[in-house]
Amino acid sequence: MRERRAALDRRRAREFEAFAAGAAGRLLHAAALLTAEPPAAAPRAQRLLTAALARTYVEWDPRHVEDPYDRARQMLAQRFIREAWRVHVRRLSGRSAAGVLGVLGPQERLVLVLRLYEGLSAEQTAALIGLPEERVRVLCARAVTTMRGRGAGRERAAGRAAARPAPSACP
Repeated sequence: MRERRAALDRRRAREFEAFAAGAAGRLLHAAALLTAEPPAAAPRAQRLLTAALARTYVEWDPRHVEDPYDRARQMLAQRFIREAWRVHVRRLSGRSAAGVLGVLGPQERLVLVLRLYEGLSAEQTAALIGLPEERVRVLCARAVTTMRGRGAGRERAAGRAAARPAPSACP
């Protein structure tokens, strides 16, 4: 009985290692976007991903989970939600994030990453983070507008005329 259990545990570990090897790069990039850290040096994103993958491994059973990547993404989002407010308050008190999405608040960053980077629908994003669908749409539109405004400001500073903004990427 012990040998069979040990063999199952080894197989489970191998399956998870294969999954993590394939998905870790994309999940780390998503975590870096969420934490608003530059991808080259993202210690918070690495800790966030490690915690999410650890939680995913605890619940790992690929036979009963339809999409393991979806489950890992859900763990990453939940972990970010739990930590985001504490870090956001610290940022407001003086420290600013250096990443591309650093100008956005934690909810806006989460919605933008899930909608545009991960390609989830508004319904899926709302279900994942526990907000009404309309709120997700508003947060996404606000985040896109903020990021476009930031890009237009940079273009004006460089001496180029800002192009007319395209329709919102978050319908």
